[in-house]
Amino acid sequence: MIGLAVLALRFGIRAARISGMGLPGAVDPMMLGFVWDSPLGAAAIWRGAGELLVVALLIRGIVGLSAGLIGALLIAVSYTFVGHSLGDPRWLLASLLTLHLLAVAFWIGALFPLRHAVGQPDGARLLHQFGNIASFTVALLIAVGLIFAWLMTGSLLNLLSTAYGWTLLAKLGVVSGLMALAALNKWRFVPALASGVPAAVPHLRRSIQVEAVAVLLILLATATLTSITTPPVNL
Repeated sequence: MIGLAVLALRFGIRAARISGMGLPGAVDPMMLGFVWDSPLGAAAIWRGAGELLVVALLIRGIVGLSAGLIGALLIAVSYTFVGHSLGDPRWLLASLLTLHLLAVAFWIGALFPLRHAVGQPDGARLLHQFGNIASFTVALLIAVGLIFAWLMTGSLLNLLSTAYGWTLLAKLGVVSGLMALAALNKWRFVPALASGVPAAVPHLRRSIQVEAVAVLLILLATATLTSITTPPVNL
């Protein structure tokens, strides 16, 4: 529901920017029509439908779960209608971005439940299972991210000499720290929790909190990459 509200707000902001009239432009039907006819309109249809389907998770059982998963996929695909994935090769960039977003969403969405599970009787088992799944997800996340970054920068020189490249390197630095922290959880703290070591509970909770902060920094860097900087291949 928050996503739907943000989507409507984004429409208003874009209409206000196009018209140059400020708040009156944000509610002007003609300006809103221009935005609707833009790629943002197509993205809004997919994202809005996806967010409505995610609400179906409130329905218990296979119906709610299936609808929620389809909704998550539609939301991820919606981001391929705008931004840097519009370049060439279009199909490859769109596929990479969709996979990247789904992997990121899986990781971020797991943080709060994992922190809650730390103090539960079967928390160690759940954290171990997540670690096994995350091992594949992390590999996919890294591979897809590196390929997308290469397609956007084009060369090592562009990576080191452009604002886009510097921001991307900063993002990769935070991601590397996040990966190291996740590895520490998997190989040290989770086994300690399973062995009944009392100190493992606060250590794990603190580690997951630090992961959440790192995720916020990654999202900030990503927002900068997609809205402020320009990929070298598009310069």
